[in-house]
Amino acid sequence: MTKVPAVHRIALLFNGNKIFDRDIIAGIGEYLSSTRAAWDLFLEEDFRCRLQGIERWQGHGIIADFDDPAACEALARVSLPVVAVGGSYAEESGYPADTPYVATDNFKLVKLAYDHLIEAGLRRFACFSLPEAAVNRWAQEREKAFATLMQRDGMQGEIYRGVGTSAPSWDTAVEQQIAWLQTLPKPIGIIAVSDARARQLLQACLCAGIAVPEQVALIGIDNDPLARILTRVPLSSVIQGTREMGRTAAHLLHQMLHGARLAGTRILVPPAGINVLASSRHEALNHPHVMQARHFIRQYACQGIKTEQVADYVGVSRSSLEWYFRRELGRSVHDEILRFKLDAAKNMLEKQHEETRSIAEIAVSCGFTSVQYMHAVFKRELACTPREYQDRMAAAASRNNQTEKQSSL
Repeated sequence: MTKVPAVHRIALLFNGNKIFDRDIIAGIGEYLSSTRAAWDLFLEEDFRCRLQGIERWQGHGIIADFDDPAACEALARVSLPVVAVGGSYAEESGYPADTPYVATDNFKLVKLAYDHLIEAGLRRFACFSLPEAAVNRWAQEREKAFATLMQRDGMQGEIYRGVGTSAPSWDTAVEQQIAWLQTLPKPIGIIAVSDARARQLLQACLCAGIAVPEQVALIGIDNDPLARILTRVPLSSVIQGTREMGRTAAHLLHQMLHGARLAGTRILVPPAGINVLASSRHEALNHPHVMQARHFIRQYACQGIKTEQVADYVGVSRSSLEWYFRRELGRSVHDEILRFKLDAAKNMLEKQHEETRSIAEIAVSCGFTSVQYMHAVFKRELACTPREYQDRMAAAASRNNQTEKQSSL
């Protein structure tokens, strides 16, 4: 007779409104689906709703976000097996004592962003962080990583925290960000401690007419799909290894539920890579008309703009602008507009698992006059149809996911 595995009651104390937490939860789910672990999961939209009285909860184990001091304090009174998840710390004192801890490697996140900006040809750098606070410890650790890299390479990097943003302070925050941006030498690469922070700074750049990425090349951390959707210039971002963190945390708790003693275990998970989009694709340009034109194209290419509109924005004749483009970039204004449309279409096709859109809807969203025209551009530039490109990317993503699952077993 087959023995039915014991079912464990597990609380997941995370904030479902944050992309970091959602991806960790997804990783936990992936672990459960790939093993014989039988867990009943207890999950609130915001883990803080469950903190009061958590020490009396009649369950078997907890996985929690320890970036919030309130979670650390509440779970110190819990006798159940607990696995902590959060950011890494430069100092040992930053970690909870005697609690297994799975961390995103803050130093490697910032270093990957920094290396990317160096490869883009930049030599001046800044960091856009958050106000110092107990709930922002992870942001301060990323500041430290940035400062360490600057010191290592003999550079003077700017660190700006600004103010925490809310509806009443939004205008003031943007004004202060613009004032800071205007003091910086250009061109400059800026690493934001999160995608939310990067999106705010990108909006400040657009409000102030600061060209991104020609004058300010910007990269965030989180690879949040929402941040990409909400910005006129697609945002580059470091991809945290959050799903791997979730799988690892679930594996540790599974072992603890079966008697393993893992107090003091600490695992640092490196970033999974970078999603390089327009905001950090810096190219050294000499002529201001080309820089202005590309700034305009980057924001409005998918709205069907024409060469004449770009020339009007820059304030020169079409023929002059074409000459500048040919000299600087070796291509026409029309080719540049088409290049941004193609990049936008490729990005949408790659993300079809996140949002369901037909090929026709993607063509319209990216400013192509018809599906047939987008089809012809794909065949000419990529030697495949949009559908073939989508299938190719889906197959590659499936292979990568399978490799990640196998490596975590």
